[in-house]
Amino acid sequence: MTDLVSIARSLFASGKGILAADESVHTATARLASYGVEAGEEMRRQYRDLFFGAEGVEQYLSGIILFSETLAQKGDDKKRFPESLSERGIAPGVKVDLGTEPLPTSPEELITQGLLDLSERLQEYKKQGAVFTKWRAVVRIDGDQLPSAAALHENAKRLAAYAKEVQSAGLVPILEPEVLYAGKHSRMRARAVLSETLGTLFSLLEETAVDLGSVILKTSMVLSGSESGKSDTPEEVAADTLTVLLEQVPAEVAGIVFLSGGQTPDQATENLRAIAALAKKENAPWPLTFSYARALQEEALALWKGEPENVPAARAAFLKRLEKVSAALG
Repeated sequence: MTDLVSIARSLFASGKGILAADESVHTATARLASYGVEAGEEMRRQYRDLFFGAEGVEQYLSGIILFSETLAQKGDDKKRFPESLSERGIAPGVKVDLGTEPLPTSPEELITQGLLDLSERLQEYKKQGAVFTKWRAVVRIDGDQLPSAAALHENAKRLAAYAKEVQSAGLVPILEPEVLYAGKHSRMRARAVLSETLGTLFSLLEETAVDLGSVILKTSMVLSGSESGKSDTPEEVAADTLTVLLEQVPAEVAGIVFLSGGQTPDQATENLRAIAALAKKENAPWPLTFSYARALQEEALALWKGEPENVPAARAAFLKRLEKVSAALG
Protein backbone atom coordinates (compact mmCIF):
# COMPACT_ATOMS: atom_id res chain seq x y z
CA MET A 1 0.00 0.00 0.00
CA THR A 2 1.40 3.41 -0.98
CA ASP A 3 2.06 5.65 2.03
CA LEU A 4 0.41 8.79 0.69
CA VAL A 5 0.92 10.77 3.89
CA SER A 6 4.71 10.28 3.70
CA ILE A 7 4.79 11.25 0.01
CA ALA A 8 2.75 14.40 0.73
CA ARG A 9 4.98 15.38 3.65
CA SER A 10 8.16 14.76 1.63
CA LEU A 11 7.14 17.65 -0.63
CA PHE A 12 7.71 19.97 2.35
CA ALA A 13 11.39 19.12 2.88
CA SER A 14 13.15 22.07 4.55
CA GLY A 15 13.96 24.91 2.16
CA LYS A 16 12.36 23.17 -0.82
CA GLY A 17 9.23 23.82 -2.86
CA ILE A 18 7.41 22.78 -6.03
CA LEU A 19 7.94 24.12 -9.54
CA ALA A 20 4.63 24.38 -11.39
CA ALA A 21 5.67 23.46 -14.96
CA ASP A 22 2.25 22.19 -15.97
CA GLU A 23 1.28 24.81 -18.53
CA SER A 24 -1.06 23.30 -21.15
CA VAL A 25 -0.02 23.34 -24.82
CA HIS A 26 -2.11 26.49 -25.31
CA THR A 27 -0.63 28.29 -22.27
CA ALA A 28 2.96 27.18 -23.01
CA THR A 29 2.59 28.40 -26.61
CA ALA A 30 1.29 31.80 -25.46
CA ARG A 31 3.96 32.07 -22.73
CA LEU A 32 6.79 31.35 -25.18
CA ALA A 33 5.29 33.67 -27.83
CA SER A 34 5.45 36.52 -25.31
CA TYR A 35 9.26 36.05 -25.34
CA GLY A 36 9.41 35.85 -29.14
CA VAL A 37 9.68 32.05 -29.26
CA GLU A 38 7.58 30.06 -31.74
CA ALA A 39 6.52 26.85 -30.01
CA GLY A 40 5.97 23.39 -31.44
CA GLU A 41 6.36 20.13 -29.52
CA GLU A 42 10.19 20.18 -29.71
CA MET A 43 10.42 23.78 -28.48
CA ARG A 44 8.08 22.94 -25.59
CA ARG A 45 10.41 20.05 -24.72
CA GLN A 46 13.40 22.41 -24.75
CA TYR A 47 11.42 24.87 -22.61
CA ARG A 48 10.87 22.15 -19.96
CA ASP A 49 14.48 20.93 -20.20
CA LEU A 50 15.76 24.47 -19.64
CA PHE A 51 14.42 24.24 -16.08
CA PHE A 52 14.50 20.51 -15.30
CA GLY A 53 18.04 20.08 -16.61
CA ALA A 54 19.55 22.95 -14.61
CA GLU A 55 22.29 21.55 -12.40
CA GLY A 56 21.54 21.80 -8.68
CA VAL A 57 17.75 22.34 -8.83
CA GLU A 58 17.33 19.43 -6.39
CA GLN A 59 18.70 21.71 -3.64
CA TYR A 60 15.55 23.83 -3.92
CA LEU A 61 12.84 21.61 -5.44
CA SER A 62 11.04 18.69 -3.77
CA GLY A 63 8.64 18.23 -6.69
CA ILE A 64 7.71 19.43 -10.17
CA ILE A 65 4.17 19.46 -11.59
CA LEU A 66 4.28 18.36 -15.23
CA PHE A 67 1.77 18.61 -18.06
CA SER A 68 0.64 15.23 -19.45
CA GLU A 69 2.65 15.77 -22.68
CA THR A 70 5.82 16.35 -20.65
CA LEU A 71 5.48 13.05 -18.74
CA ALA A 72 6.38 11.18 -21.93
CA GLN A 73 9.11 13.54 -23.16
CA LYS A 74 12.87 13.14 -22.67
CA GLY A 75 15.46 15.65 -21.58
CA ASP A 76 18.75 16.31 -23.38
CA ASP A 77 20.15 13.51 -21.17
CA LYS A 78 17.91 11.10 -23.20
CA LYS A 79 16.01 10.06 -20.06
CA ARG A 80 12.26 10.56 -19.64
CA PHE A 81 11.66 13.59 -17.49
CA PRO A 82 9.95 11.68 -14.60
CA GLU A 83 12.87 9.25 -14.46
CA SER A 84 15.62 11.88 -14.41
CA LEU A 85 13.72 13.94 -11.79
CA SER A 86 13.16 10.89 -9.53
CA GLU A 87 16.86 10.02 -9.73
CA ARG A 88 17.66 13.47 -8.30
CA GLY A 89 15.11 13.14 -5.50
CA ILE A 90 12.52 15.40 -7.14
CA ALA A 91 8.99 13.93 -7.10
CA PRO A 92 7.22 14.07 -10.50
CA GLY A 93 3.60 15.20 -10.42
CA VAL A 94 1.03 15.87 -13.14
CA LYS A 95 -1.83 18.28 -13.78
CA VAL A 96 -4.92 16.11 -14.31
CA ASP A 97 -7.76 18.57 -14.86
CA LEU A 98 -8.72 19.29 -18.48
CA GLY A 99 -9.18 23.04 -18.23
CA THR A 100 -12.28 25.14 -17.66
CA GLU A 101 -15.69 25.74 -19.22
CA PRO A 102 -18.40 28.34 -18.42
CA LEU A 103 -20.84 27.47 -15.63
CA PRO A 104 -24.21 27.12 -17.44
CA THR A 105 -26.15 29.11 -14.81
CA SER A 106 -23.47 31.84 -14.55
CA PRO A 107 -21.52 32.02 -17.86
CA GLU A 108 -19.09 34.65 -16.54
CA GLU A 109 -17.73 32.03 -14.11
CA LEU A 110 -15.71 28.92 -14.87
CA ILE A 111 -15.87 25.33 -13.69
CA THR A 112 -13.12 22.78 -14.20
CA GLN A 113 -13.61 19.66 -16.28
CA GLY A 114 -11.82 16.31 -16.35
CA LEU A 115 -13.63 13.91 -13.99
CA LEU A 116 -15.16 11.67 -16.68
CA ASP A 117 -12.18 9.48 -17.58
CA LEU A 118 -10.02 10.47 -14.62
CA SER A 119 -9.50 7.00 -13.13
CA GLU A 120 -8.15 5.61 -16.45
CA ARG A 121 -5.82 8.59 -16.91
CA LEU A 122 -4.54 8.29 -13.34
CA GLN A 123 -3.47 4.67 -13.94
CA GLU A 124 -1.57 5.78 -17.05
CA TYR A 125 0.12 8.71 -15.28
CA LYS A 126 1.13 6.42 -12.42
CA LYS A 127 2.73 3.99 -14.88
CA GLN A 128 4.64 6.93 -16.35
CA GLY A 129 6.10 7.75 -12.94
CA ALA A 130 3.84 10.42 -11.41
CA VAL A 131 3.45 10.27 -7.62
CA PHE A 132 1.21 13.31 -7.10
CA THR A 133 -1.39 15.26 -9.09
CA LYS A 134 -2.95 18.71 -9.33
CA TRP A 135 -6.44 20.04 -10.13
CA ARG A 136 -7.09 23.78 -10.50
CA ALA A 137 -10.35 25.62 -10.05
CA VAL A 138 -10.70 29.31 -10.87
CA VAL A 139 -12.53 31.80 -8.63
CA ARG A 140 -13.20 35.22 -10.15
CA ILE A 141 -14.01 38.27 -8.03
CA ASP A 142 -16.26 40.95 -9.51
CA GLY A 143 -17.62 43.42 -6.96
CA ASP A 144 -20.15 41.79 -4.63
CA GLN A 145 -21.69 39.74 -7.47
CA LEU A 146 -18.96 37.17 -8.13
CA PRO A 147 -18.08 34.58 -7.12
CA SER A 148 -21.57 33.07 -6.83
CA ALA A 149 -22.26 30.43 -4.18
CA ALA A 150 -23.20 28.04 -7.02
CA ALA A 151 -19.79 28.37 -8.69
CA LEU A 152 -17.93 27.93 -5.39
CA HIS A 153 -20.00 24.85 -4.55
CA GLU A 154 -19.66 23.21 -7.99
CA ASN A 155 -15.89 23.73 -8.10
CA ALA A 156 -15.47 22.48 -4.52
CA LYS A 157 -17.61 19.42 -5.32
CA ARG A 158 -15.36 18.59 -8.28
CA LEU A 159 -12.18 19.18 -6.27
CA ALA A 160 -13.47 16.77 -3.62
CA ALA A 161 -14.43 14.11 -6.20
CA TYR A 162 -10.98 14.52 -7.80
CA ALA A 163 -9.19 14.17 -4.44
CA LYS A 164 -11.11 11.00 -3.57
CA GLU A 165 -10.38 9.45 -6.98
CA VAL A 166 -6.67 10.33 -6.79
CA GLN A 167 -6.23 8.86 -3.31
CA SER A 168 -7.99 5.66 -4.44
CA ALA A 169 -5.45 5.43 -7.28
CA GLY A 170 -2.55 5.66 -4.80
CA LEU A 171 -1.48 9.21 -5.67
CA VAL A 172 -1.31 12.44 -3.64
CA PRO A 173 -3.78 15.20 -4.62
CA ILE A 174 -2.91 18.91 -4.71
CA LEU A 175 -6.10 21.00 -4.66
CA GLU A 176 -5.81 24.46 -6.19
CA PRO A 177 -8.87 26.71 -5.79
CA GLU A 178 -7.23 29.85 -7.24
CA VAL A 179 -8.81 33.17 -6.28
CA LEU A 180 -7.72 35.32 -9.22
CA TYR A 181 -5.55 38.39 -8.64
CA ALA A 182 -7.02 40.16 -11.71
CA GLY A 183 -9.69 42.69 -10.81
CA LYS A 184 -10.44 45.95 -9.01
CA HIS A 185 -11.35 44.38 -5.67
CA SER A 186 -9.94 45.38 -2.29
CA ARG A 187 -7.75 43.15 -0.14
CA MET A 188 -10.65 42.89 2.32
CA ARG A 189 -12.88 41.50 -0.44
CA ALA A 190 -10.14 39.04 -1.51
CA ARG A 191 -9.85 37.89 2.09
CA ALA A 192 -13.62 37.30 2.38
CA VAL A 193 -13.69 35.37 -0.92
CA LEU A 194 -10.71 33.19 -0.02
CA SER A 195 -12.34 32.43 3.33
CA GLU A 196 -15.64 31.42 1.69
CA THR A 197 -13.82 29.40 -1.01
CA LEU A 198 -11.80 27.38 1.51
CA GLY A 199 -14.74 26.99 3.90
CA THR A 200 -16.85 25.51 1.08
CA LEU A 201 -14.00 23.27 -0.08
CA PHE A 202 -13.19 21.72 3.30
CA SER A 203 -16.87 21.17 4.08
CA LEU A 204 -17.21 19.14 0.83
CA LEU A 205 -13.94 17.26 1.43
CA GLU A 206 -15.35 16.17 4.77
CA GLU A 207 -18.65 15.11 3.16
CA THR A 208 -16.73 13.06 0.57
CA ALA A 209 -14.58 11.42 3.29
CA VAL A 210 -11.29 12.54 1.72
CA ASP A 211 -8.27 11.73 3.91
CA LEU A 212 -6.87 15.19 4.74
CA GLY A 213 -3.55 13.70 5.91
CA SER A 214 -2.40 13.32 2.31
CA VAL A 215 -4.10 16.42 0.85
CA ILE A 216 -2.00 19.42 -0.16
CA LEU A 217 -3.75 22.77 -0.54
CA LYS A 218 -2.41 25.14 -3.20
CA THR A 219 -3.78 28.57 -2.41
CA SER A 220 -3.67 32.19 -3.50
CA MET A 221 -2.39 34.85 -1.13
CA VAL A 222 -4.80 37.57 -0.03
CA LEU A 223 -4.02 40.53 -2.33
CA SER A 224 -5.75 43.70 -3.49
CA GLY A 225 -6.87 43.23 -7.11
CA SER A 226 -4.23 43.95 -9.76
CA GLU A 227 -6.37 46.81 -11.15
CA SER A 228 -7.30 48.30 -7.77
CA GLY A 229 -4.40 50.77 -7.74
CA LYS A 230 -3.45 49.53 -4.27
CA SER A 231 -0.16 47.84 -3.49
CA ASP A 232 -0.12 45.78 -0.30
CA THR A 233 2.87 45.46 2.01
CA PRO A 234 4.16 41.91 2.57
CA GLU A 235 3.10 42.24 6.22
CA GLU A 236 -0.51 43.08 5.24
CA VAL A 237 -0.59 40.14 2.81
CA ALA A 238 0.82 37.80 5.46
CA ALA A 239 -1.59 38.89 8.21
CA ASP A 240 -4.71 38.50 6.05
CA THR A 241 -3.61 35.30 4.34
CA LEU A 242 -2.63 33.54 7.55
CA THR A 243 -5.80 34.65 9.35
CA VAL A 244 -7.93 32.97 6.65
CA LEU A 245 -5.81 29.80 6.61
CA LEU A 246 -5.90 29.41 10.40
CA GLU A 247 -9.70 29.88 10.36
CA GLN A 248 -10.52 27.57 7.44
CA VAL A 249 -7.81 24.92 6.94
CA PRO A 250 -7.93 21.90 9.28
CA ALA A 251 -4.70 21.07 11.12
CA GLU A 252 -4.63 17.53 9.62
CA VAL A 253 -3.91 18.83 6.09
CA ALA A 254 -0.45 17.62 4.96
CA GLY A 255 0.68 21.12 4.01
CA ILE A 256 -0.03 24.34 2.13
CA VAL A 257 1.73 25.61 -1.00
CA PHE A 258 1.31 29.12 -2.40
CA LEU A 259 0.77 30.04 -6.02
CA SER A 260 2.30 33.23 -7.42
CA GLY A 261 -0.71 34.05 -9.64
CA GLY A 262 0.41 37.14 -11.56
CA GLN A 263 2.77 38.55 -8.93
CA THR A 264 6.25 39.67 -10.00
CA PRO A 265 9.13 37.39 -8.94
CA ASP A 266 10.19 39.86 -6.21
CA GLN A 267 6.62 40.38 -4.96
CA ALA A 268 6.00 36.60 -4.75
CA THR A 269 9.31 36.13 -2.91
CA GLU A 270 8.78 38.93 -0.36
CA ASN A 271 5.15 38.00 0.34
CA LEU A 272 6.20 34.38 0.92
CA ARG A 273 8.93 35.56 3.30
CA ALA A 274 6.41 37.53 5.38
CA ILE A 275 3.88 34.67 5.44
CA ALA A 276 6.51 32.08 6.45
CA ALA A 277 7.84 34.32 9.25
CA LEU A 278 4.35 35.00 10.62
CA ALA A 279 3.37 31.32 10.39
CA LYS A 280 6.40 30.40 12.54
CA LYS A 281 5.50 33.10 15.07
CA GLU A 282 1.86 31.92 15.21
CA ASN A 283 2.83 28.21 15.36
CA ALA A 284 0.76 27.36 12.27
CA PRO A 285 -0.11 23.63 12.35
CA TRP A 286 0.95 22.76 8.77
CA PRO A 287 4.19 23.19 6.81
CA LEU A 288 4.20 25.89 4.12
CA THR A 289 6.14 26.26 0.88
CA PHE A 290 5.90 27.64 -2.66
CA SER A 291 4.50 26.17 -5.87
CA TYR A 292 5.30 28.92 -8.37
CA ALA A 293 5.24 28.91 -12.17
CA ARG A 294 5.86 32.31 -13.75
CA ALA A 295 7.53 33.84 -10.68
CA LEU A 296 10.30 31.23 -10.97
CA GLN A 297 10.51 31.13 -14.77
CA GLU A 298 10.10 34.75 -15.90
CA GLU A 299 13.68 35.98 -15.50
CA ALA A 300 15.13 32.86 -17.15
CA LEU A 301 12.72 32.99 -20.12
CA ALA A 302 13.58 36.65 -20.77
CA LEU A 303 17.25 35.62 -21.14
CA TRP A 304 16.71 32.33 -23.00
CA LYS A 305 14.49 33.44 -25.92
CA GLY A 306 14.64 29.88 -27.31
CA GLU A 307 18.37 30.16 -28.20
CA PRO A 308 20.71 27.27 -27.20
CA GLU A 309 23.61 29.68 -26.50
CA ASN A 310 21.49 31.48 -23.87
CA VAL A 311 20.76 28.31 -21.83
CA PRO A 312 23.64 28.76 -19.29
CA ALA A 313 22.68 32.37 -18.47
CA ALA A 314 18.97 31.49 -18.26
CA ARG A 315 19.63 28.54 -15.94
CA ALA A 316 21.85 30.73 -13.73
CA ALA A 317 18.96 33.24 -13.39
CA PHE A 318 16.53 30.41 -12.57
CA LEU A 319 18.83 29.03 -9.85
CA LYS A 320 19.35 32.52 -8.40
CA ARG A 321 15.58 33.02 -8.11
CA LEU A 322 15.12 29.55 -6.61
CA GLU A 323 17.77 30.37 -4.03
CA LYS A 324 15.96 33.60 -3.07
CA VAL A 325 12.55 31.90 -2.81
CA SER A 326 14.03 29.04 -0.78
CA ALA A 327 15.72 31.53 1.59
CA ALA A 328 12.34 33.29 2.02
CA LEU A 329 11.01 30.15 3.74
CA GLY A 330 13.38 30.97 6.66
